[in-house]
Amino acid sequence: MRRLPGTICAAGILLVSGMFFYGAWERRWIADDGLIVLRTVRNLLAGNGPVFNKGERVETNTSAAWTYVIWFFSWISQARLEYVALTVALTGSILAVVLAMLGARRLYRSRTAADAVRGGVRGGMTVLLPAGILVYIALPPARDFATSGLESGLIIFWIGLVWWMLIRWATTERPGAASVLTLCFVAGLCWLVRPETVIVGALVLLMLFCSRQTWKMRVAMVAVGGAVPIGYQIWRMGYYALPYPNTAVAKEASGAKWHQGFIYLFNLVSPYWMWLPLALLLVGVLLARPWRCTARWPGSPARRGPVGPRAEQISRVARLQAWLHTPAAVVTVMLAAACVWLVYVLRVGGDFMHGRVLLPVVFLFILPVAMVPLRIPSREQWRERGPVLAFASSSVLLLGVGIWSIFVANAPGQPDPGTITRDGIVDERQFYVINSGHAHPLTAQDYLDYPRMRAMVSTINSTPDGGLLLDNGTLNSWAVVPPWGPIEPGGDGHTVYFLNLGMTSMNVGLDVRVIDQEGLAYPLAAHTPRMEHGRIGHDKDLPPDWVVADLGLADVHPWLPPYMDENWVQNAEVALTCPDTQDLLASYRSKLTLRRFVHNVTHAFEYAKYRIDPVPAYEIQRCHLTPPVPRHPE
Repeated sequence: MRRLPGTICAAGILLVSGMFFYGAWERRWIADDGLIVLRTVRNLLAGNGPVFNKGERVETNTSAAWTYVIWFFSWISQARLEYVALTVALTGSILAVVLAMLGARRLYRSRTAADAVRGGVRGGMTVLLPAGILVYIALPPARDFATSGLESGLIIFWIGLVWWMLIRWATTERPGAASVLTLCFVAGLCWLVRPETVIVGALVLLMLFCSRQTWKMRVAMVAVGGAVPIGYQIWRMGYYALPYPNTAVAKEASGAKWHQGFIYLFNLVSPYWMWLPLALLLVGVLLARPWRCTARWPGSPARRGPVGPRAEQISRVARLQAWLHTPAAVVTVMLAAACVWLVYVLRVGGDFMHGRVLLPVVFLFILPVAMVPLRIPSREQWRERGPVLAFASSSVLLLGVGIWSIFVANAPGQPDPGTITRDGIVDERQFYVINSGHAHPLTAQDYLDYPRMRAMVSTINSTPDGGLLLDNGTLNSWAVVPPWGPIEPGGDGHTVYFLNLGMTSMNVGLDVRVIDQEGLAYPLAAHTPRMEHGRIGHDKDLPPDWVVADLGLADVHPWLPPYMDENWVQNAEVALTCPDTQDLLASYRSKLTLRRFVHNVTHAFEYAKYRIDPVPAYEIQRCHLTPPVPRHPE
C-alpha cells in the first residue's frame, strides 16, 4: 500500500503522455510558417549563414533558439529537414507535458510532507492524479501545434523545464550553487526561445536574485543568466541591424489592437466552453492550496534574533527572502507571468492562427494544478464530514475535467474549419489540409498541390533568363517581369514575391530569392506602416512596384503585367534613392565588415523605428525628393 500512490501517479503521467502523443500524431503536419524556419536551416547547412535569402541578413524566424535546435539535429542526423522538425517539435511537446506533471507532483509531495510534520495528516491515502494537464492536451490547437514545425513545442518545453527546476530548487533546503546557476542559465535563454518568454524568464531571474543569496552568488547568477542572451543580442544587432527579429517589425509587435485581442481570446475560449474547466480548476486550486507550501521544513527551527526597529526591518526582508525560496512563491511567479503574458497577447491583437499564441498562457495557468492531490479518507475518517467532503469535491472536480476533456478532444473547434473567419482567424492545420489535399501535409512537396505552387516551379523552369514572379490572380499561372538585356549566360536569377514564404522557398533552390509583401523576409515591406483595419498578422502589403524598382527590372509595358502602372514603378525608383532608405538597405545587404557591424549595433533601434510610405509618390514627398516626369501624364 505504501507504494500504491507513487504507482498511480507514475501511471497517470505515462497515460497522459501517451494520450497526447497519440492525439498529436493523429494531427501531424508541418505548417507553411514551419517551412520558413527550414529555409534558414538550409542556408545554415549550405554555409550561407542564418539568413533566408543568400546575401541578405534578415532574421525571418521569431525564435532564434528553434532555428539552431533544428539546425543542430539536422546536422547530426542528416535526415530530411521536415522530419527533423516534426520529431523535435513532438518530442519537446511531450516532454513539456511530463515536466509539468513532475513539477506538480513535487509541489504537492512537499505540501503533504509539511502537513505531516504539522500533524495535519491522520491516516488515509493521498494520490496525485492528472487534472489541469488534461485541459491542455484536450485542446485541438495544442495537438495541432505539437507537430507544426513551429517553435510552440520548444516554448512549452522551456516553460515546463523552468517550472520543474524551480520547484526542485524551492523544495530543496540548501540547493547547490551548480543547480542554481543551471536554473539561471536556462531561465536566461528566454530571449532566444521567443521574445514573449522574457515575461517568464525575467520574473524567474528576479525571484532567484532577490532570494537569500550571497552577493558573490548574485554576481555569478547575473553572469551565467545574461551571458548567452546579451551576447546573442549584440551579435543580432550587428548582424541583422535590428534589436529583435524582423518578424517583430513586420507584425508591429509593440502595436496595440485590444479589440482584436479580445476577439482572439474568445475565438479559443468560446468553441470549447473553456470557462467550465477553468472554473473547476479554480476550485481545485482552493482545495489543493499550493500557497500552503511554505519555507518551513521538517525540523527547521524558528530563527531568533535581536529586536528593535532596525531588526524588525531586517526581519521583514529576511522573511521575504525566505518566502521567495518556497513552492508558493514559484506558483505565484508562474501565475503572474501567465497574467502578464495574457495581457500582452490581448494588446497586440493575438494572432491569425486559431489558439496558437494563447497556448503558452494556458500552459502556464495549468501548471500548479497539472496534477492535483486526491485525499482518500481512512476507514475511520469516512465517518467525519470534513475528509469525506474534501474527497467528494476533488472527485467531482476530476470527473468534470475528465468528461469535458473527452468531449473537447473530439470537438470540431472553429465553425467552418479550413476557412478564414471574418475576423481573420483560421484553423491553420485544417486550412492547409483542405487546400493541399493531403490529410497530413508534412513535406514541401506535399505543398506543391497547393494552388499556384506547381505553376511556380514550372514558370521558373521555363524562364531561364530569370525575372520576378508575381501573383496574377489565377491559381495556375504567374506573371513574370523580365530583366533588362543584355542577359548574362545562366540568366539573372529568379525572385518570387508571394505571401506563403514557406512552401515557395522550400520548393525552389537557394539561388531563388523569395520575398513577401508583409515583410517577413523583405525589410522594405516590413518597414511600412501597419494598415489600421488589416487582417491580424497580415496587415502590411507593399505594392509589387517597389520590387520591380528594387531589382532594376523592365519597368515599362508590355513587360510589366497589365495591372501595374508604369508611373508607380517610376516613382518607386526615385523613392528608393531616399538616403535613409538606402542606409536601411545597406544595413543588411552590404558586406559585413567590422565597421558595418559597429554601425549596425549603434543604429539598430533607429532602423527598427524607421518607416516608409507604401505609396511611392507620398514617399517622394516624405524624403523631399524631386518627382520624376511622368511617362504617361494623366
